[in-house]
Amino acid sequence: MGLFDSVVGSVLNNMGGNAQSGGGDIMQMVMGLMQQNGGLAGLVEMFNQSGLSQQAASWVGTGDNLPISAEQIGKVLGSGPLAELAGKFGIDPQQLSGNLAQYLPEVVNQLTPQGRLPDNANDTDALGQGLNALAGKLFG
Repeated sequence: MGLFDSVVGSVLNNMGGNAQSGGGDIMQMVMGLMQQNGGLAGLVEMFNQSGLSQQAASWVGTGDNLPISAEQIGKVLGSGPLAELAGKFGIDPQQLSGNLAQYLPEVVNQLTPQGRLPDNANDTDALGQGLNALAGKLFG
């Protein structure tokens, strides 16, 4: 299990969630989603461009996270990419959308503790460095 899985798995456990989902690890799904879309900054920008900037801003900000529906996730990601990612984990695209709708807001929230995207949020290597900082905050 990688650092990302450990850190976000702990976040999910603290939220009362379950990191396992239909034969695939939800955290691997979120990480795959970020990697496919240019890191954290690219993922947030996708939501902004899809008219969901309020939701994305709430996840990054320090206040409460606004919810997002599975249908909204599907519209942002598109049926093709969503089906491709779901296929990698052997689950239905609707199940993937539901899982992402449930967990993505808190994952983004935990990766942006200062209420803003880090300067290197589109760099997947930098994402790993940010996760190290998050791990220290959660486990330290």
